[in-house]
Amino acid sequence: MGSSGILGMNARNEKYIRVYNRRRKVADDKLQSKDVLRAAGVRVPKLYGSVSTIREFEDFNWKKLPTNFVVKPNRGFGGEGILVLRNALNKQEFLDLPLEARVWLKPDGSEITYDQLRSHVLGILDGQFSLQETPDVAFFERRVIRHKAFREYAPFGIPDVRIIVFNRVPVMAMMRIPTQRSGGRANLAQGAIGVGIDIGRGLTTTASIKLPWRRVIDTHPETGVELHGFAIPFWDDILRMAVVAQEASGVGFLGVDVVIDQQEGPVMLELNARPGLEIQVVNQDGLERRLERVEGLKIQTAEKGIRVAKDLFGGETEKLVEEVSGREMIGTVEVVRVANPANLDHEESVLAKIDTGAFSTSISKDVARKLGFDEVLNEFQWMTLDPNTPPKESSALADEVTRKLKGKIPGLVKAISIRSGSGLGIRPVVRVVVEISGKKVSALANITERSGLKYEMIVGRSQLRRFLIDPARAIPKRDPSVVGKGVKKRPFLTIKRK
Repeated sequence: MGSSGILGMNARNEKYIRVYNRRRKVADDKLQSKDVLRAAGVRVPKLYGSVSTIREFEDFNWKKLPTNFVVKPNRGFGGEGILVLRNALNKQEFLDLPLEARVWLKPDGSEITYDQLRSHVLGILDGQFSLQETPDVAFFERRVIRHKAFREYAPFGIPDVRIIVFNRVPVMAMMRIPTQRSGGRANLAQGAIGVGIDIGRGLTTTASIKLPWRRVIDTHPETGVELHGFAIPFWDDILRMAVVAQEASGVGFLGVDVVIDQQEGPVMLELNARPGLEIQVVNQDGLERRLERVEGLKIQTAEKGIRVAKDLFGGETEKLVEEVSGREMIGTVEVVRVANPANLDHEESVLAKIDTGAFSTSISKDVARKLGFDEVLNEFQWMTLDPNTPPKESSALADEVTRKLKGKIPGLVKAISIRSGSGLGIRPVVRVVVEISGKKVSALANITERSGLKYEMIVGRSQLRRFLIDPARAIPKRDPSVVGKGVKKRPFLTIKRK
């Protein structure tokens, strides 16, 4: 990322916060901002209660709190002082305990006792976590339940989405993913992962983490899950919530934090009148350039602001991801060209499903015949196995078939055992050359019966290392019944033969 268009701290304060955030007190007061957002129709976590004085603290009915909840300082900053708690037992066992014996678990698995909880709340009242270190208010709210879409992507806590909104336009967004290193908190400074989001489509792009210096990463360092190409659920709803929050608060340059709850969908956690600038590093793009593009525009509605954001900033990050990763973006369905390397005259254009859930590539019997693998189709011993056959036994059967037939059937590379929706069986494998979005890859493809299915070919992840998958990309508008017919021929590729 170059320095052009990067927004620095001084420029942020002078050009945007000082000029546009005269109502920042609304954002600084979490309880007040909750009231403002709720009145504007923006969903916020349910409030269970608050404590503002020592008298209220002594009179507070701790038993009325549910078994799981969050405690926050009203005027906290940078995520300090927030406790996300769940009970360590089943609900009834927990409620049967006297208060003094109750223990809660934090996201990192560490325990906090009732006495420690009371001590923490007293610390909030004393101003330990407040913006100006002045006496503060502690409040209790509903604990968000992580949406199932994030189960593998963010297993160590609840990720949130930060969007910066300016002049009713969402200008930049990122997702913050908690890690074990961050203690299950979505805090970049403590080791959470920051992942850029394409404003136009809600897809994750570039990612970075502080270990201890910030560096760009492709996969989750603790799980190995790829971080790019994840589609944020409810993306358009989240964008609209962000713009409505800015309209309701009157804060011109605003950061909003949204989480996605399994039961309630998008929920706005809080507003931030001084959003941090690491979002630029995460997105590998400058914020100032984007702000300048929308400053002064006449944006009358949230819908128009979202359209402007998608037109101006959607897709820019896709090009950047391709440049940084050296890999091209493709969709979950693509028209690919496939050929028999032994005879390049046998070439077909096929509507293929791009399936990262499948390891290997497969083609239909019809496509295999068009590619010239007639002898494989006619002479291979097709076998259907009992679905309860152990993996070692089915693999041994496939190896035995390979030994018997390899070299006797032209084009046959080997036989493999495959378990699919149609059952367990032994299939033939042939070598093909596949062209995806202009890039050619050699592939071992198993042949299977796909008549009646939508796609004649599945491209598995073993052939997708040179590509990034965009699940929101439009499916090619092509009738599968005419794929491979009337395709304008052009040189497929040159095979170097020894």
